[in-house]
Amino acid sequence: MSTPDLTVPVAASAAPPWRERLTTMAPVLLLAPSLVASFIYVFVFTLWTLYLSLSNSSLLPTYGFVGVDNYVSLWANRRWNIAYTNLFLFSAFYILGSMAVGLLLAILIDQRVRGEAIWRTIFLYPLAVSFIVTGTVWSWLYNPVDGIQAFVRGLGWSDFSFALTANRNTAIYAVIITGIWQSSGFAMALFLAGLRSVDPDLVKAAQIDGASTFRTYRKVILPTIAPIFLAVAVIQIQFAIKTFDLVAALTRGGPGVSTTFPAIYVYDLMFQRGQIGEGAAAAMMMLAALAVVLVPYSLWIVWRRQAEGRDG
Repeated sequence: MSTPDLTVPVAASAAPPWRERLTTMAPVLLLAPSLVASFIYVFVFTLWTLYLSLSNSSLLPTYGFVGVDNYVSLWANRRWNIAYTNLFLFSAFYILGSMAVGLLLAILIDQRVRGEAIWRTIFLYPLAVSFIVTGTVWSWLYNPVDGIQAFVRGLGWSDFSFALTANRNTAIYAVIITGIWQSSGFAMALFLAGLRSVDPDLVKAAQIDGASTFRTYRKVILPTIAPIFLAVAVIQIQFAIKTFDLVAALTRGGPGVSTTFPAIYVYDLMFQRGQIGEGAAAAMMMLAALAVVLVPYSLWIVWRRQAEGRDG
C-alpha cells in the first residue's frame, strides 16, 4: 500500500509578478505628475512670493532683503486700505445676498413647480457666463446714456436714475448686485441638492404635528442642511477674495479708486508700476485673508469627521 504524497509545495516567490506591481503602482504613477505640479504651484511659488515680498524687487525680481518694508509701505497707501475695505464690504453683502437669493430660489423650486428643469436652467445660466462677460454686459446696463436709465427715461420717467457705476458712493453696490446675480444660481444648486436630501419622514412628522410650511422649513429642513450653508459661504468667500475680472470689466476700479479690490491693486503694482516687492506683499495679504477662512474650515471638517468616527 503506497503512502500519500504529503510533500508541501514550495512557496511562491515573495515578490509579486510585474503585472501586479504595475497595477499597484498605476494610481501613484498617474497622480504623481499632478501632485508634483500642485506642490510646486502652491507651496514653492507661495514661498517664492513670500521671499519677494521681503526683498527690494522692482521691475525684475531681486533678492536684496529689506524685511517688512514692503508691508509697511503697502498699509501706508490709501488706495490699498480702500481696496481692503472694499473687499470686506463686498464679501459681506455678496455672500449674504447670493445665499439669500439662492436659498429663496431653491425653496421655490423645491415646491415641485411645473417646468422645474427649465427654471433650474434659467437660474443656473449666469454661472455658465464668465465674470468678464457678466461685467461687460452689466456695464452696458448701468451706462446712463444707453442703459436702463436711458430706457426708463424714454418711457416718461425723466427723474429715474440708475447710473450706479458713475457715482463713487454707489459704484461698489453695482459690483455687489452684479456679483449676486452671477452667483445666486450656484448657491441655489447646492441648497436645492440639500433640500432634496432631507429625510421625507421628518417633513411628514412635522406636517402631522400641524406645522405650517414656513415653520417646517425654519425648524426642520433648514437646520438639517446647516452644513451646506457653511460650505456655500466658504466657496463664495473664495470667489470674493479673488475678485478681479468682474471689477476689471465692470468699473476698472473706478470711479477714481472707489471700487479698487486687492486683486486689481496687485495687478497694477506688478504689471503696470513694476513694483514687484510691494505687489508680492499685497498678494501675501490676500493669501492671509483666504487662510483666515480656509484654515478654520479645514480644522472644523477634520474635527467633525473625528467626532462622527467616535460616535460610530
